[in-house]
Amino acid sequence: MVKERRKEDNTFKRMIDIGIALSSERDHNRLMELILLETKDLCNADGGTLYLRTEDDRLKFEIMRTDSLNFAKGGTTGEDITFPPLYLHDPETGKPNNHNIATHVALSGKTVSIPDAYETDQFDFSGTKKFDEGTGYRSKSFLTVPMKNHDGDVIGVIQLLNSRDQETGEVIAFNEGIQPLIESLTSQAAVALDNQNLLLAQKQLLDSFIAMIAGAIDAKSPYTGGHCQRVPVLAMMLADQACASSEGIFNDFDMNADQRYEMEIAALLHDCGKVTTPEYVVDKATKLETIYDRIHEVRTRFEILKRDAEIACLKAIIDGGDEVALRAGLEKTLKGLDDDFSFIADANIGGEFMTDEAIERVKTIAATTWTRTLDDRIGVSHEELKRMERAPAKPLPVQEPLLSDRPEHVIERDPANKIAEDNPFGFKMNEPVDMYNRGELYNMCIQKGTLTTEERYKINHHMVQTIAMLGQLPFPKHLLKVPEIAGGHHETMIGTGYPKRLSKEDMTLPARMMAIADIFEALTACDRPYKKAKTLSESLKILWFMKKDQHIDPDLFELFLKSGVYKTYADKFLMESQIDEVDISQYLD
Repeated sequence: MVKERRKEDNTFKRMIDIGIALSSERDHNRLMELILLETKDLCNADGGTLYLRTEDDRLKFEIMRTDSLNFAKGGTTGEDITFPPLYLHDPETGKPNNHNIATHVALSGKTVSIPDAYETDQFDFSGTKKFDEGTGYRSKSFLTVPMKNHDGDVIGVIQLLNSRDQETGEVIAFNEGIQPLIESLTSQAAVALDNQNLLLAQKQLLDSFIAMIAGAIDAKSPYTGGHCQRVPVLAMMLADQACASSEGIFNDFDMNADQRYEMEIAALLHDCGKVTTPEYVVDKATKLETIYDRIHEVRTRFEILKRDAEIACLKAIIDGGDEVALRAGLEKTLKGLDDDFSFIADANIGGEFMTDEAIERVKTIAATTWTRTLDDRIGVSHEELKRMERAPAKPLPVQEPLLSDRPEHVIERDPANKIAEDNPFGFKMNEPVDMYNRGELYNMCIQKGTLTTEERYKINHHMVQTIAMLGQLPFPKHLLKVPEIAGGHHETMIGTGYPKRLSKEDMTLPARMMAIADIFEALTACDRPYKKAKTLSESLKILWFMKKDQHIDPDLFELFLKSGVYKTYADKFLMESQIDEVDISQYLD
């Protein structure tokens, strides 16, 4: 009596331990394996199979074990099960498949125990008998149990084979007394598996949503190409090498599965703030471009001046003037206007550094006047009209310069677009007074590139948006560092970057890895329509200069070179013409 009670107590303690193990196991294959092995062990079965119900209403073999045959497939073995799934309903007639014991249990939701498969005609065991013929095995007793989740839905089936006597090892029928325990355990297992499937589904949804955002950012502008897809690949390559290294600062660095996932998510979302950056700023290819290139307006003004010059010449000839002299003067005027417009058009490209002399010539040309005879305050938007009304309208006709900076060109910064000094994120950005300044002369006198101070700030502001957007998301515990990792790739090691002016000590290694991945991808990208892709040697040289200027982490840059990450990435993503010879020794100082 005492022995029986002790045995019963041990069984219940084991059930509790199994329940705890089931609820804590996060790996799908190990969980299914644990479910089968524990149920098999509880009733001392020689073999067992775990089936899962598929979305197309079939039973799929997930794990198979037979101890005496040393047979193990599925689960953590890495051995695929080649048996096709079992149809729960006839694919032609739609009738329920009650011939097979596993499908019958799945459909009925009731446990079935068979003492001897060879002595029953209740179910079709022809497949089992064929297996026995091929292996010399003798399948006898079966216990087939449905796996029901908390909603009572059958999500799978466990089939146990050949219960063995604890003392003699003889194959016997499954003990009816243990059946309720097995059913209880399979119910626990089903709930654990269902919960894991729900978590997996949530993870897949999150992953898909994040991938969709990253893809949308890349698709928003041809200037970013596949940036958000490639940066995570490069970042994880560098992270893997940091984990593998035992040198210097990497000796104690490692990442578990959660930390790797956290970094992958951060890398995919590192530029999510770009969804708020207008395309006409990100894609600004010329100095006068906004939503369209305003060089066409300037060209029209030059055309008007040329027409006016021709009309004045013809009038003077009609009035009896010297035609030869007048036409010679006209030719000189037209050529001068053509030369001036050609200079303005070239300056609009913004490809080379603009000298002080060139700026003075722009201003001189800009001062040339043309005559406007139409009201410029009709047919415009309400917002633009409000900006125009900052200055009184001039009576028509009016003389206006070819290029000007007018009140309506300035878009003031409203309170909603200002960063408070005591902002909760710690942003420290040199914020221009105005949101935009679209002044024609102001833009034409940009010395380098095509962006004004205001536009460059707007582009840099994507990091503010990235951190703010990610900071609003209720990330679970294992993803709490996503905003920090994603938000640091424009910071430097000496506090001169943005948006928080962080230094090396303020950032984790993964955040500093992001900077190298972001820069190297941008330098080598071959799908940017506005620039030629740089070669491997050119890109590494630029990174080296950035290391010397303390813009990127020197230890990570050295690891980037020594580990060969740069070459591995290049072989995968760069064009063959970009991959030239590189002597990394010159950068290891």
